[in-house]
Amino acid sequence: MALPVPFVPSTHSSVPVSEADLATAASLDDAPEAAATVDVLALDAPPAEREGKPMVARWYAVQVASSCEKKVKATLEQRAITLGVDSRILEIEIPQTPAVKLKKDGSRQAAEEKVFPGYVLVRMMLDEDTMMAVRSTPNVINFVGQEERRSTGRARGHIKPRPLSRQEVDRIFKRAAEKKPVVKVDLAEGDQILVIAGPFKDFQGEVIEVSGERSKLKALLSIFGRETPVELEFAQISKQS
Repeated sequence: MALPVPFVPSTHSSVPVSEADLATAASLDDAPEAAATVDVLALDAPPAEREGKPMVARWYAVQVASSCEKKVKATLEQRAITLGVDSRILEIEIPQTPAVKLKKDGSRQAAEEKVFPGYVLVRMMLDEDTMMAVRSTPNVINFVGQEERRSTGRARGHIKPRPLSRQEVDRIFKRAAEKKPVVKVDLAEGDQILVIAGPFKDFQGEVIEVSGERSKLKALLSIFGRETPVELEFAQISKQS
């Protein structure tokens, strides 16, 4: 009985092969190496670029401890350099407007008033490294954003930073650019004052209204045994302890 002869594919096919078929076959042979190269490049790219999205710098509001705005700004600027993220943390601002502080003796002192006390604005490209650099800075409380609630328990969730809209940014910096100074005075209703200049000099009274925009106040002065409301300028009075 004759044994079956194993089938061996012939190297000479009777079917004609075109140049396009040969080119396709060559591309398939090279495909694994090309794919590997692309994967390596993708792993080296920032997270946003791995997803095919360019990294864009946006403004974010960061809540900080009271009266620590300048300290946070200086510390974060230095930490950004130390941590190697200064190319992604681009600007740190504390919007302020000019102000005039009226002292108890009636003298005036030039000052600045924060537009949003307790907050610092940061223009940055948001990724894990820049978020960690900001959050781990001393005196930083957290980003302003949306809280992602935990699925279980009552513990507070993670805050997802929310970028400020262009309208919000324009409004904040427009307000900071206002040249008209705001008068700040350490006076409130019920405070006792002494008039130090003007026709009512040496009269004492009680503050009933303060108008910082007009740099004036109203006080009840005892005139001829009657309490009379009188409008005075800040420079005309001295606060009594």
